Parts: sequence; structure tokens; C-alpha cells
Amino acid sequence: METIMEVDEEDHSNVPGEVVTGDLNGKDDASNHNIQNPKALSAEEKDDGSGGDSSSESDDDEDDSQLAEQLKQLESELEANPSNYDAHVECIKLLRRMGELEKLRQAREAMNALFPLTPSMWQEWAKDEASLSSGPESVAAIEKLYERGVFDYLSVSLWCDYLSYIQESDHSVRECSPDGISKARNVFERALTAGGLHIAEGNKIWEAYREFEEAIIYTIDDKDSKAKESQVQRVRILFHRQLSVPLVNLESTLLDYKAWEVEQGSTLNAESSDLDGVPTHVVSAYRKAMEIYKARVGLEEQIFKKGISQEEKLQHFMNYLTFEKSFGDPARVQVLFERALAEFPVSSDLWLDYVRYMDRTLKVGNVVRDVYTRASKNCPWVGELWVRYLLALERGRAPEEDISAVFERALQCTFSTLEEYLDLFLTRVDGLRRRILFGSGEDGVLDFSLIRKTFQYASDYLSPQLKNTDSLLRLHAYWARLEVNLGKDLVAARGVWESLLKTCGSMLEAWQGYITMETELGHIGEARSIYKRCYGKRLAGTGSEDICHSWLRFEREFGTLEDFDLAVQKVTPRLEELQLYKMQQDLQSSAATIGQKENPVPKNVREKRKGSSNITDEQSPAKRKKMATQTQKKEQDNAQHQDPDQAHGDKTKELKNVSGKTDHEAGRTVTDSSSGKAKVYTDECTIFVSNINLKASSEDLRKFFADVGGISSIRILHDKFTGKSRGLAYVDFLDDEHLAKAIAKNKQTLLGKRLSIARSNPKKGKKGDRGAPKGARDTDGGKKDGESEPTRSGTSDDSRTSQISRPEGSRKPAEDVVLKGKNTFAVPRNMVKPLGWTDRQPKPPAEDGDEQPKSNDEFRKMFIKS
Repeated sequence: METIMEVDEEDHSNVPGEVVTGDLNGKDDASNHNIQNPKALSAEEKDDGSGGDSSSESDDDEDDSQLAEQLKQLESELEANPSNYDAHVECIKLLRRMGELEKLRQAREAMNALFPLTPSMWQEWAKDEASLSSGPESVAAIEKLYERGVFDYLSVSLWCDYLSYIQESDHSVRECSPDGISKARNVFERALTAGGLHIAEGNKIWEAYREFEEAIIYTIDDKDSKAKESQVQRVRILFHRQLSVPLVNLESTLLDYKAWEVEQGSTLNAESSDLDGVPTHVVSAYRKAMEIYKARVGLEEQIFKKGISQEEKLQHFMNYLTFEKSFGDPARVQVLFERALAEFPVSSDLWLDYVRYMDRTLKVGNVVRDVYTRASKNCPWVGELWVRYLLALERGRAPEEDISAVFERALQCTFSTLEEYLDLFLTRVDGLRRRILFGSGEDGVLDFSLIRKTFQYASDYLSPQLKNTDSLLRLHAYWARLEVNLGKDLVAARGVWESLLKTCGSMLEAWQGYITMETELGHIGEARSIYKRCYGKRLAGTGSEDICHSWLRFEREFGTLEDFDLAVQKVTPRLEELQLYKMQQDLQSSAATIGQKENPVPKNVREKRKGSSNITDEQSPAKRKKMATQTQKKEQDNAQHQDPDQAHGDKTKELKNVSGKTDHEAGRTVTDSSSGKAKVYTDECTIFVSNINLKASSEDLRKFFADVGGISSIRILHDKFTGKSRGLAYVDFLDDEHLAKAIAKNKQTLLGKRLSIARSNPKKGKKGDRGAPKGARDTDGGKKDGESEPTRSGTSDDSRTSQISRPEGSRKPAEDVVLKGKNTFAVPRNMVKPLGWTDRQPKPPAEDGDEQPKSNDEFRKMFIKS
């Protein structure tokens, strides 16, 4: 408790640019003396025994010239930068020292126009004016200074100075006239509202109030017992009110109350702190107040602890506020906020927390408006404060003139981001729209021209900085919509979109927004003309391709067949151009990738032809499959000569699929792209999906087959060099029932593309199936015999054959076919000798007795290296 009583009288207000400290009680005797007589100090120094020679006068002249030079420099700095807080403070100090009263007033007014002054600065100002002015006419002016000071920040010392000045200087209050008493009581009650709940210092206001009311008792004639008793009761009620408020030294207040009651003839024991004889309602309120005080005394001590940093002190205030909010007493929370802001006036987080709390609890009223006024003055660079300020004014049904003035003030501030300016403009437009549509007439005559003016201002201000951004698109889309719906001006709405296209013509969304507006209004011809304007433009990203496809969809839904044919004729060359450009980019990327991965040391051809028992990434899927089958046969042959127990042990190591077959029996071996190792997939319950949108992911496919269920894995095929999707995928299911349901979704659309779904059948890609009758189709896959699916390494049988012809020997030609002449266009591909073919046959491998065909990658590397 003693710690709380030791309240530091030094002002800790942090205002932008400087921490200003001073004597809150205005006890700066030297400065006050100088303001009354700037030369008084020099005169006193002459009488201190120095003799007052001419050297003293020359020193004074030199000091005056130095002060004048300093003042000139400060005035130049303020002229160049009026927002220099430090220069304002120094200029006021210098003028006060020089005794330049008129310039001092102007300097203080100039600073207060930009910044709130600290309580100590208001105290100095009021005392300076009071010491130099006398008469009834000056009292009102000084009272206005005090009113301005107590508005900026909560300061119990400033309130006490204000109350003392009224009692001493106002003739009506000093004479205790009815008007004077009423005026003083009004100021006292306002002071209690502002700081009466201040735990550490609020008792100063209560005691001053009681002393004023007790003094009135002695001015009442003893014959007027009724008036005197009424005044005694007023003092008693003040005691009761104070005893119900948790304040420091509340026990001492209780003793004062009992002593006062004894003076009034009560039989209470004034020297005891017990509650005997005290009214029960006072006892109940006192005990509750003591409980509240004891719960907060620790938090109060944390705030007033000496030697802590400003950051620690602010954190103690925040903890205190969190604690106080949990009890739900808005008056106590508000006073604590005011105390914290008097210490940290430029903490934007603290102000934002304060105004949010006020919006939740009070929402409307002059109190909330005053808080926003002070918040915007202390932290003008925070855009959210201004936005909330406008909304609070609208909630309070403020006149349009006040809202417009606040909006103009906000635009003069400097925010940290352009989004804050955009939010401010949109909030202003929102308010105008609501008052035009739903206003009750109290706002006066509002028309759409105000909205149009605000939008135009926002566009001119933000367009250069927000070019090709969603924020600028949002602004213009809102503007165009209001032009159509509220302004009823379609020409103006089109002008909004046209102005946006001049700035953001490469944004696909800008064109689509314009088209959407025309389409929703039923202006199909206008929408079509916009498509014709933009389809040939080079838009950002995939915008050029997307707008072409969008035009085709538009004509399908809204146009005639002729319109659709014309659109196809228009966009096809553009799409081909884009596809060619994309292929060129892919080839360049592929060439760069090959150049990086290629081994500079060429391998021997015979070394490349050697068979290997290991499956590598360079081998084609067909070759790996064949080698896996051969390896399996060898293992089965060896198993016949092994011990039965050993053979059984090896066999149990082989993975089984759901049908009971091994992976080598039922599936295919591929290379896993993530690990680079050989991996076996089954094809018992697998579908092959083609014509997939290149932007589709595995998650999109999983959602597409969500109604089917039973998905075990999804593998999208990617280009080996570019890594981009090829629009193909394998999807594995747990059983045939789920697989059948998946196949039933054939020809359904995913991301704008109709999928082709068929059961995976890798046997159709084998050489032995090529002899099937031409045109025959498999019931599962739905493809002609002789066609094959892409293998899971990313290349298909057809693509491999189209890249390079197979060497003779990889497929034996029919013996009854005789090749004649040089024209081989009609000859089966396996009869044509590839480039670099020689009659010299390579020796067959010793292990298999038959040559293994080379993969596409091996042939490609041979030709590149040659």
C-alpha cells in the first residue's frame, strides 16, 4: 500500500518525438519568475555581491543574442517541417525563457494544432496566463485552457489545478452564490467521472470535493437549520460514495468519516477502524470496495515499480487491462485505459484496443466520438483508426459535414500501406451508399455525385501505385456496380471499366469483370465485342489461353451456331500460336535439362548393350518388364533345384496383391519418381484416365472419384524433362466393384475437360497382341488392338516408335516379304532399317542367348553422342 502512495509526480507522457517531463504541480519557480519578468534574474544576480559592473550587462546582451539566434534557427526548422515535435517543444521552452508572451502563445497554439500537449505543458500554459492576466474577462479564457488540457489526457493533477483555479478566481464560486456553487459542483462531478476511479490518485479529487462542500456549511446561517442539515447530508453522501470506491488509504477515509460524524453529534468511536455504528449499506459497500482494492493492489505496485523499462511498464498495463476486462466493469476499464494512454500516448496498439472496447460496450455517444478524436490526433498514421472513426460517426448519426471533415483530415495523413488508403476510400463510399439508400433524411440531401467524386479521387490517387492489382480491380468493380444500380448510368459504368483497362489491360480479371457486367445486364452483343477486343491481346500468365476458351464457352451458352463458328475461327490461330510458343519453351527447357544431366564421357556401344540384372532408370518400362519376367523365370528354374524349405522361404518374401498373385505376375514394374527405385504396381483394379486438365492435381482426381470410393493410390504422369503434367493418370482401387463405378464416370467433366476413363490393360501393349484383327476392341479398355497406354515412366509405345524405328532383330520380319526399291513408305515399320544400321549383327548375350532390344533413351543418347 505504501508503494502505491508514492506516486511519481513526474509526467511520463510519451508524445511523438520526445518524452516531455516536468513538474505537474507547476513548481518551476525559476521559469515562472522569468515569464513574469525576463530580466528579474539578472537583477537579482547583480545584488548577490558581485557589484553589478558593466561586464554583467554585456553578458546579458550576449545571452540575448544567442537566444535570438537559437530562436531563429528553430523557426526556420519549423517552417521547413511543421511536424517536427522536438522543434516545437524547444521553441516553447526558449520563448518562455525569453519572456516573449505573444510569440509564446502563438507557438503553443501552433503545436497544439498538430499535437496534443502533455498535462505539464497545459499546467505551465494556464499558470503563465493566470500570472500575467487579471480580471473577470481573463478567467473564462484560462478555464478554456484547462478544459482543453483535461480533454487530451487523464491527469488528476491537472484536474486539481483546474478545481483550485475555479474556487480562487471565479467570483461567483468564491462567494458561494447559487450559480457559483452549481458551476463548481458540475466541474467536480466531471472530475470524479474522469478520475474518481483512479485507485492511486482518485482520492485527491474526492477530498477536494468534500472540502468544498464542508466549506459551504459555514456560509449558511445557523438560523436556517433546514438548509444546513441539507448541506450536512450532502457531505455525508459524499463520504458514503467515496467509501464505496476502491481507492488507496480507504481505511483513513473511514476514520475521517467517523470523526466527521462525531462532530455532527454521532456516538461513533472515531479512533477505531471497526464498523460499529456505521450504516449497514455503507459497511457492505466498504467491504466490497476493500476486496476490489486488495485484488488490484499487486497490479498497481507493478505499474509504479521504479527502475523498470517503458516496455515492461506497458506490459504491466496490458496485464492489468486484461484482468480488469474480465470483471466487465466498463467505467473501471475506461479509466485504466486513460491512465495507460497518459503514459503511452503514441502506442497505436493501445489506442486500437481502447476504441474496439468502446465500440463493443458503448457503440454510440459523444464519449466514443471524443475517444476517436484523441486517438486520431495521437496516432494519425494508423489507417484503421480513421476507418473506425468514420464508422463511429455514422453509428452516432453525425451530420454529413462532420463525417466529410474527418475524411478530409484522414486523407492528409501518411499511412504505411496503400491498402489503408483503399480501405478508407471504400469505407467512405459505404457510408454514403447506406445513407442514400436507407437514410431517414437527417443527413440532408445526399446524391450519387458524392460517391462518384470519392471513387474518382480514389482512382486518381491509387491507380499509379496499384497498377495490375486485385485491389484496384476491386475498387473499379464496386464503382461500376454502383453506377449501374444506384446511379442508373450504364454509360458511366462502361467508362469505369474502360478507364481500368487503360491501366490494367494485361489483367484477365479486368476483362472478365467487364464482360460479366454486360452479360448480367443481358447485353450479349456488347459482351461479344469485348471478347473480340481482348482475345488477341497478350495477357499475363495463362490469361490469353483462358480468354479464348472463355469466349468459346460464352458462345455455346449465349450465341448462335454462326457466332460459335466465328469464335472458333478467331481463337484457333491464337491457340495454335500459344501452343507453339509453349512447345518452344518446353523444348528449350528440355534441352537445358539434357545438357545438365548428360555424361560428358561416352560409353562404349557394346558396353551399353550388355545385359544387367539390375533395373535402372535408363531402361524403358517394356525392357524392365521383360527383364523382370526373365528374372522370375530364372528364379523359378533355380527354385526347382533348391531345397524345398529354402524355396518356400524365398517365395514368402514376394509381395502378394489382393487377388493372390504376385506383383510380377499381375502388374508392371516402374521407376518411382521420388525415390528413383523400381516399384511394382498391380493392374488388377486400375483405371487409365486421359484428357485431364493440365492444372488438375491428385487431390482434384480424388475429389472427382470421391463418390466411388475405394481409392488406394493416384499417379499422375509427368513429362520427364519439364516435370509438367501430361494429362494422364493411373488410379488404383481396392476391388472390382469400385473400379466398375469409376469406369462408369467416363466422359464426365473435371475442371472443364471431359475425361476418358478405361480399365488399365498393359497386355495390350505387348508385342504378342499386335497380331489381333484390325479394328478389334477390348471390352475393358475400349481401345483398338495394337494401341497401348502410356507406361508409368511417362512415355507410350506409340511415342517411342514415332521417335525412332526399331532395329532389325527387335522384331523378325515376315519371311515371305521381299523389299524392293528405295520407297519404303508403305512397308511395315519393322522392315525399315534405321539410320546407322549395318549388316554386321552383334553377338548375342551369353546369358539369354537372344539380344535384348535397346530403349528409346539409349538410342537417343547414341545419336546425340555420335
